[in-house]
Amino acid sequence: MVIKLKEELMMNSFKTIDGRGAAVHIGNGGPCITIQYVTNIIIHGINIHDCKRGGNAYVRDSPEHYGWRTLSDGDGISIFAGTHVWVDHCSLSSCTDGLIDAIHGSTAITISNNYMTHHDKVMLLGHSDTYTADKNMQVTIAFNHFGQGLVQRMPRCRFGYFHVVNNDYTEWQMYAIGGSSGPTINSQGNRFFAPNDKYSKEVTKREYATESAWKSWNWRSQGDLLLNGAYFTSSGAAGASGGTYARASSLSARPSSLVSSITSGAGALNCKKSSSRC
Repeated sequence: MVIKLKEELMMNSFKTIDGRGAAVHIGNGGPCITIQYVTNIIIHGINIHDCKRGGNAYVRDSPEHYGWRTLSDGDGISIFAGTHVWVDHCSLSSCTDGLIDAIHGSTAITISNNYMTHHDKVMLLGHSDTYTADKNMQVTIAFNHFGQGLVQRMPRCRFGYFHVVNNDYTEWQMYAIGGSSGPTINSQGNRFFAPNDKYSKEVTKREYATESAWKSWNWRSQGDLLLNGAYFTSSGAAGASGGTYARASSLSARPSSLVSSITSGAGALNCKKSSSRC
């Protein structure tokens, strides 16, 4: 099933998109999914790719309401002041802006079991360095495979609390995990395979801050597997436990040696409606 939208698909609260058993593809040169001022959303089992900008048009967001939309960014999934959002077992690639962006006070987000490829700015979490309402953002990024053709922002964080756990990073061109404005980043049990470029071995990147400023940011690596010269620059209370990382700790990490098997089923599942596996 191939869906090319004329305008953004505006989600309502307490809704699920479930593509299991139907091989759903959304994008294909049209706008994609927007989660704005809504809560309790699940997006599962779909392929999202080649998403373009939409807008400057009237767009319906419910059976009873429509309104004028300015130009969208062209994200695969745009989360704007959304809460309790779960993106699971999706395959994402080649969008105009981000594959998944969450901004403007969005929180309680889980991004899990996804397969991401062929994209520059993969994931932005936090609107800007002046939008302090994102200081309460909490995001879990777990069991994803960051694959070929990715450049940066896996994720790129502002303010907030971010648990990056048991993901497989098999390619990046600039860096894997970045941030600004003092986010708390808890990296546990991931596998990072650095590119061959000797200038791109570092997993982490701090943006728009001097070392004297970012050295107090709480970024730690625990149990990560660093391969091909990859290295993670920790800072702040890097060795701390307990309260420092409590809001950036959503589940117990498995050993990084298991990441290959944990992420082997990442992405949209190839299954049939009658399959018990799905």
